Amino acid sequence: MHFRPPPLTAAWRAVLPALLFLPMVLAPPLNHDVAAVLAFTRRWLAGERLYVDLIDVNPPLIFLLNVAPAMLAEFVPQRLALVFCVLALGGVCGWLSARARDRATEGMTERAFLDALPVLLVLGAGYDFGQREHLMVIAALPYVCTAAGRATGRRVPGAVAIAVLAALGFALKPFFLVVPAMVEVSVLLARRPSGLRALLGDATPWLLGLVWLVYLAVIALGFPDFHRVVLPMIWEAYVDLGSLTWAEGLAVPFMATSLALLLPGLVLAWVGAGQGALPRLLGCAGVGAVMAALAQHKGWSYHILPTELFALALVGLVAARWRDRADPARDPGRAAMGLVGLAVVFLVANGDAPWMQLAHPGGEAERLSALLRGQIPNGRVLALSAEIHPVFPATNDAGVRTTQRAMSTWPLQGAYATCPVDGSRFRAPAAMGPAEAFFFRTLAEDFSSSPPDAVLLDTDPGLPACNGQKFDFVAYFSRHPAFAATWARYRRVGAEGMFQLYRRGPAPP
Repeated sequence: MHFRPPPLTAAWRAVLPALLFLPMVLAPPLNHDVAAVLAFTRRWLAGERLYVDLIDVNPPLIFLLNVAPAMLAEFVPQRLALVFCVLALGGVCGWLSARARDRATEGMTERAFLDALPVLLVLGAGYDFGQREHLMVIAALPYVCTAAGRATGRRVPGAVAIAVLAALGFALKPFFLVVPAMVEVSVLLARRPSGLRALLGDATPWLLGLVWLVYLAVIALGFPDFHRVVLPMIWEAYVDLGSLTWAEGLAVPFMATSLALLLPGLVLAWVGAGQGALPRLLGCAGVGAVMAALAQHKGWSYHILPTELFALALVGLVAARWRDRADPARDPGRAAMGLVGLAVVFLVANGDAPWMQLAHPGGEAERLSALLRGQIPNGRVLALSAEIHPVFPATNDAGVRTTQRAMSTWPLQGAYATCPVDGSRFRAPAAMGPAEAFFFRTLAEDFSSSPPDAVLLDTDPGLPACNGQKFDFVAYFSRHPAFAATWARYRRVGAEGMFQLYRRGPAPP
């Protein structure tokens, strides 16, 4: 007698294509920004002070959320600790989304697609897995499902937990607040003419606002140096880095292809078989995501990720509803699996996965990690580089801790985006702006007071040459006597690509 496994339900069949991303998520490398935040959080837990010893443009929430994976990383590899925590968050939000939906009104294909959607959103981020935008989308899904119920006057179980999770997700960056703003306006308009009265009796927007007010108080009282030190540095040296106009931002390939999905989905969400509260609210979230991406004026892939994911959710839902109306009895699991499969094809064609994972073995980050592991196992390194990648995740994988206060030399990228007007290669300390002066002084003093085991020097400074002179990090910082005296003890011991590694030796006679 042969055993026959039970047939897969429609939801499980629909989720199968999304699971193709699971090996990509589990495989190295960890996204460089995610790895850098995790490394900074571990340094914070080890006793360094956030926004004093650790200078970063991110408000504290992302570091607070990274405490769990940072603690778990004491027992398992850092990458797996982070992946496990994000998957756990995705599981909670997927469960809350299922509870918030009005499943009784869903067609069979629609239900199977929506059951698979949380898995697609969690795993489909590819190389940007764990980015702040990715966490926001995960937390936003149950909130949008709840908003669909609120728009029709339906009570939603778990609304308080959903609102708190969503508020935290949107608070990761101030740009994200435009997403709930678009959703709440749509809910208000849907509940006319009693919209204002309904709003006064609806706990969700008030909970969102309460969480945000508490978070602002936490920043002001618990992290005063964010306002005192970091915000002035951001305005001086970070805001205008790599700036794009709105037109240029819309023309970025990732954005253009995402808009090619979102715009037809928006039309169909208001007319035809796809219309309804949930499609319209997914469309509003997508529009908010576009605005948030353009407001950051960088055009980086992870900034566009929410637009892409909300667009795929919207188009997939519209198509599932059309399929249920056209032929409700015909194999909904197969139809939903096809929709999720098409979304996977789009994500692979439009993103970095699995190409980043396939290129990692023997790639730049892995070779740099091997160099660090061989020269300074479990040591400390000062990384002088304009780029976060490949310093992160190479240092994470090598078990090496960086010592610089900033994740990269971004204050210099802002200060020397254009050449000094007097024709010199470097500004004199007296002529530096506050951000550059702070970075110059603290790096030299930190280097001298607590010399690291090694210095990782990027020979490509990421800055324009001025009067035929290339920017040189060592020459720049050696103008500070403390740096120059300490640097004399370091000797070159290896190189990898554009990086040179210098180890500390005995003091010269």
